[in-house]
Amino acid sequence: MEKTMVAARLHALGTPMTLDTIPVPKPRPNDVLVRVKACGIVPNMANVINNWMTWFPHQPLPKFPAIFGLDPAGVIEEVGEAVINAKPGDRVYVSPLRSCGSCSACRSGHRSHCRYFTLNGYFSTSRDGQKIFDLYPYGGFSEYMTAPEYAIVNIPDNLTFEQAGRFGYLGTAYGALKNAGAGPGQVALIDGITGTLGVASTVLGLAMGLSRILGTGRDERLLQRVKALAPDRIEVIPLGERSTGEWAKSLTGGEGADFVISALGAKAPASTMLDSMKGVRRGGKVVNVGGVAEDLPIDVKWLMDEQVQLIGSNWFTAAQGQEMAEMVRTRTIDLSYLETRRFPLADVNEAISGLKDRDGGFSNYVVIP
Repeated sequence: MEKTMVAARLHALGTPMTLDTIPVPKPRPNDVLVRVKACGIVPNMANVINNWMTWFPHQPLPKFPAIFGLDPAGVIEEVGEAVINAKPGDRVYVSPLRSCGSCSACRSGHRSHCRYFTLNGYFSTSRDGQKIFDLYPYGGFSEYMTAPEYAIVNIPDNLTFEQAGRFGYLGTAYGALKNAGAGPGQVALIDGITGTLGVASTVLGLAMGLSRILGTGRDERLLQRVKALAPDRIEVIPLGERSTGEWAKSLTGGEGADFVISALGAKAPASTMLDSMKGVRRGGKVVNVGGVAEDLPIDVKWLMDEQVQLIGSNWFTAAQGQEMAEMVRTRTIDLSYLETRRFPLADVNEAISGLKDRDGGFSNYVVIP
């Protein structure tokens, strides 16, 4: 008899996901079949999806019915005949990054530069992204899913599946820090330090040897929680109290931070990011992993004169994900700061509908299929 599974599927915008019984997929030769144990949640995902085509018409969603779920972790159940390293029983995080695999970007190891770059279980950056969704239509809001072997990150026993469900945000922060050239002896300015990406950037930056981290946020209580992670290395200031750029310069002898991580939310004014950019030193980098509510009017002559690099950073590589897993295994980073709340698959609509009790970047919400 054909084996079946339960998956939460969205059949139309503006409607709730339904629990459907569908066949368990068979892995193709280069794929693995994963039994999903936990899947991280994109905050307020239902509202984002319902407004997606208005906000981001150039980035298509999968055709319906669709299985969403961006950050799955679980156990490999079966492997395709051409899979070499992965094996049944492996504990894994499944990176949702999918690409064509054969263009010059993919062959050089830069899969996120592929024109078919797609985040499985969410959206594609390509108008032709449905080709990828057709190959991998299963997101993490299902009991089983297939994935290419290249997307697998092996996770250690001291990393829970629920914590691994945060790897998408952790990895995005890690990729940004890598693009910034973060390392020992440096000073970082993190704009939006209390949010999901901000706290992740802080925890990882400390582990990577940053000497000081300067951070901004709107919630004084959360700012103090972040500072408590390393009181002698972290300084924080509420947004709007004074110029962020001037504050950063005043704490660095007038030099400025070595780099800025902009992790602002989508409703932040452009002026907030522009202010923090002026807190970077000459020859420094500004790496954006957040968003603002309007176009950014940039003084390109200032960029030229100060030799500042403005970098857009999107996601991370599976290799970087494996580096993070090793940092957890060796206890170089401690993810015990994550406060996990679990939702059974039956409560997926509640989980993605904008929970009100979030505690900034310390909260970790996951769906358990």
